[in-house]
Amino acid sequence: MSIRIGDEAPNFTAETTEGPINFHEWLGSSWGVLFSHPRDYTPVCTTELGAAARLKPEFDKRNVKVIGLSVDPLQDHLGWTKDIEETQNCTMNFPMIADPDKTVANLYEMIHPNASDTFTVRSVFVIGADKKIKLTLTYPASTGRNFAEILRVIDSLQLTAKHQVATPVNWQNGEDVIIVPALSDEAAKEKFPEGWKTVKPYLRVVKQPQ
Repeated sequence: MSIRIGDEAPNFTAETTEGPINFHEWLGSSWGVLFSHPRDYTPVCTTELGAAARLKPEFDKRNVKVIGLSVDPLQDHLGWTKDIEETQNCTMNFPMIADPDKTVANLYEMIHPNASDTFTVRSVFVIGADKKIKLTLTYPASTGRNFAEILRVIDSLQLTAKHQVATPVNWQNGEDVIIVPALSDEAAKEKFPEGWKTVKPYLRVVKQPQ
């Protein structure tokens, strides 16, 4: 059965480059990004892990913990880390899950047999502080992920979780947002006393709540 938005993120225990973890306990009250890699010592994965490490301050600002996974053993992760740091000009500052028996990969359906029955695809799961799945993304092994987009979506998810708004196409943090249709004009007047622009009765544009 597929993992869908709104489902509870499956819990697991695993060995990582920073020691053993219970996933839910490791998350604590933070949001999380769990992302998988086809295998260690591969070029695209090397660039992705370096990018994620350099962006850790941005994830920290959003109260988001990052954790990677591949189906290689822990010793391979530890050796590969040196290559990542050398070639990507970074310090690996988040854990990598060692999943050689594919327990976590199967739990999160990261192996797509028509693509590869051995290695994981490039899966991304954004998990809220409530341990619910907020976003799923799946890339083929040949295509590196866009971490700026992952941060953008997290900004949207965290904003819309607090306010009765939605974010329009290509929205960036700080830009105008949309009042959700479920909120009546009367209720919106209380929530957005400075007013909004009505393009259509169902399309009400307002400044981003702070």
